[in-house]
Amino acid sequence: MGTEPAPTEPSRPKPFNAYLKYSTLAIQLLATLALFGWLGYKLDRYLNITFPLFMMLFGLLAFAGMMYQLYRSLNR
Repeated sequence: MGTEPAPTEPSRPKPFNAYLKYSTLAIQLLATLALFGWLGYKLDRYLNITFPLFMMLFGLLAFAGMMYQLYRSLNR
């Protein structure tokens, strides 16, 4: 009866896990921007467009998509 366990602290997320989560988001952002920019560049070259229209368009779309993903992950 005298061996009751001590009360434990409420479970808090470890800061290390939060760093991993946000560093992964940063790497995803850079990789997505690079991939979509490269695809836009290749499409511009294939269509012989001198102005980098698709590269800029794909880059902006990738950035908007990643910002939406970041917004969703921060609200969880």
